[in-house]
This record gives sequence, C-alpha cells and structure tokens, in this order.
Amino acid sequence: MDGPLKNLLVLDLTRVLVGPYCTMMLSDLGARVIKVEAPEVGDDSRNFGPFVEDYSAYFMSLNRGKESIALNLKNSDDKKIFDKILAKADILVENFKPGTLEKWGYGWKDVCEKYPKLIYASASGFGQTGPLKELPAYDMVVQGMGGLMSVTGQPNSEPTRVGTSIGDITAGLFTTIGINAALYDREKTGKGTFIDVSMLDCQIAILENAIARYLSKNEIPKPMGSRHPSIAPFEAFKTKDSHIIIAAGNDKLFEKLCNVLEMSELFSDEKFNTNSLRSKNMDELKLILENKLSSKITTDWVRLMEEERIPCGPIYNIKEAVENPQVLSRNMIVKAYHKVIGDFKLAGNPIKMSSYKDETTRGDIPDLDEHRGKILKEFS
Repeated sequence: MDGPLKNLLVLDLTRVLVGPYCTMMLSDLGARVIKVEAPEVGDDSRNFGPFVEDYSAYFMSLNRGKESIALNLKNSDDKKIFDKILAKADILVENFKPGTLEKWGYGWKDVCEKYPKLIYASASGFGQTGPLKELPAYDMVVQGMGGLMSVTGQPNSEPTRVGTSIGDITAGLFTTIGINAALYDREKTGKGTFIDVSMLDCQIAILENAIARYLSKNEIPKPMGSRHPSIAPFEAFKTKDSHIIIAAGNDKLFEKLCNVLEMSELFSDEKFNTNSLRSKNMDELKLILENKLSSKITTDWVRLMEEERIPCGPIYNIKEAVENPQVLSRNMIVKAYHKVIGDFKLAGNPIKMSSYKDETTRGDIPDLDEHRGKILKEFS
C-alpha cells in the first residue's frame, strides 16, 4: 500500500484484536508490517470463527497486507533472526501481558539503548503500572470495569455488551494515534519513545457525557436505551413499519422536525420549546412524536426529513449497512487476496487522504510463516 507511512518497518508481535487492529491501520497507511507469530499455532485468532474453507475470517479481517514469520523468542536461534529484523525496525508493537517481553530480553529498557530511534508501543489490559497491571483482560472485562456496560442497554435490563469489541478497538486506535505522534516527535528529537496504552484507560477516555455528568454533578448515569441523556429528541422512534433515528440536536432542527410532522404548535409548547425542557419531558414528547410517526413507514419519513436536512436515518442490519450505496461509494468494502480462498471482502480504511489513492484492494492475507524464506534472505 502507498501511504504516508511508506518505507517504515513495523515489527508486529501482537495477536487477536488490539494489536492486529493497530498494525492493520499502520499497514493501510503504507507501513510494511512483519508479523511474528508463535510456531505451529500462530496468532490465536487463526482458530476463531467464522471460517471460510478452514481459514479464519476473523484473522483475515485483521491481518491483510502483512508478512508472517514464526519465531519462538525463547529459542536462541530464533532470537538471532528476530534481532536482525529488530535492528532495522522503526516501530515495534506488542500486546503481551506486562513483563512478558522483559523475560525474553526484549522489554523497553532492554532495547531502547541499543535502538534509540525505535518506537515501542505496548497495548495491554491495564497498562504497565497500577495494582492490576499483571492481570489479563479481554474486551468485555474492560467494557464492564470501564463503566461502558453500566450505561448500555435498556433501563433495568441485564448487563449488555456493546455489539462490537469496542474495548479492543479503541485501544488499537489509541495505540495507532500514539505511534503516529511518536513518529512526528522522532522527526524533531531523533529519538524513539515507549507508548503504554491500557484498554481500561481507553474505556474511561470515551465515556464523554457519562463521565462529565458524574464528575460535575455527582450523578451516576444509567442505561437509557437509544436515548441521549441531555439532548432531545435524540433517539430511536417507532414508525408504521420499524424505527427511525431522529437527532434534532438544537431548537432550529426541532422546529424543522415539527414542520415536517405538520405539528408546528409543538415547537411553541411551553413544555418543549427549549432543549432542556424537551429533555425533562422526553417521555411525553416521545409519545406525541410516535403517535404521528406511526402514520408512515420509515423510508417515507427519512425522505421527508432528509429534504429538510434533519439528521435522521433507519436502523440497518449488517447486510443493509455494508450494502448501503453511501458506504460502497466511500470504498468501505475492499478486497484482499488469499492464495487458497481467493478474494476476500473486508472493511476498508475510513481515513481518506488527498495525497494517496484509497485502493479497492489491500495486501494479501498471510498464512502462518509464509514469508520465512523471503525475510531470512533479506535480514541475513
């Protein structure tokens, strides 16, 4: 891939989701990624479903465009190979439990003096410091401990996980951000740096309204379904056939909504004429709106509201989402090649840059240890 990170070499010691998501983003931005996997078993996610002809679609969706070599970093011969690659690497990314690489002689303190320009990024469940640093964590653990699950779901519902692995993905994204900032810093200082990203920290960082509400008002937010805690109307509403999302985030938009619904008197109602009043009386407002919305199907309401530029939309399932013409026009479904199953469709890169073409294909998906010969020849 061509991109702003072209000619940078990433040594990828990650597995499953946090790290591979980060290094996939780096690859999409042009970096060369050499993925180091455990001999015989490889990345754990190679054994995660769904499968296509015995190959993990989960693994393939996260590891396009990378090269694979299997190395045992406890083995002296394999460590010699690793050292030769490390000597030429710009970035090392790992998501082992803190202390693991130190045991093998590859902790930050072990390598920073030898490779002073190396950027070393570590993503873990709880980070390199604190009383929980040595504990393992998965996505749902930090969704729970980070407060996210406490504000997700319907009121009085059972604990509800966000429907994607946001604990892993946010940590992968924050690690990518940290690496790019470190690259800029290296241009100024000539020195590498150590990046410590905690999955739990990342959950705290994305709590936005919930954490602001608690820290400023000492209120503990609870699940509200699709409703926004401080903007109204701003949630999913029933229509004649399904639901519509309406996000009338200010008084002007609410006025437009009232006009589209042919309920202009609602805008001047003393219970609804400001956002704070609408939020306070949202239950009553929702009943009024849904009574009107039940007269037409969702697509009709969406068309009418879009004409007035009112933020709205249907609720799509995954099939409808990925086949949405808007999504397809933005090249958000791309292809990568696997030598056994052929072309494999996966999510594209949402970062569009004017200086680089957003290709419709990505680099090939590697089999375990597929690039050993090539890498050994290059780094001999």
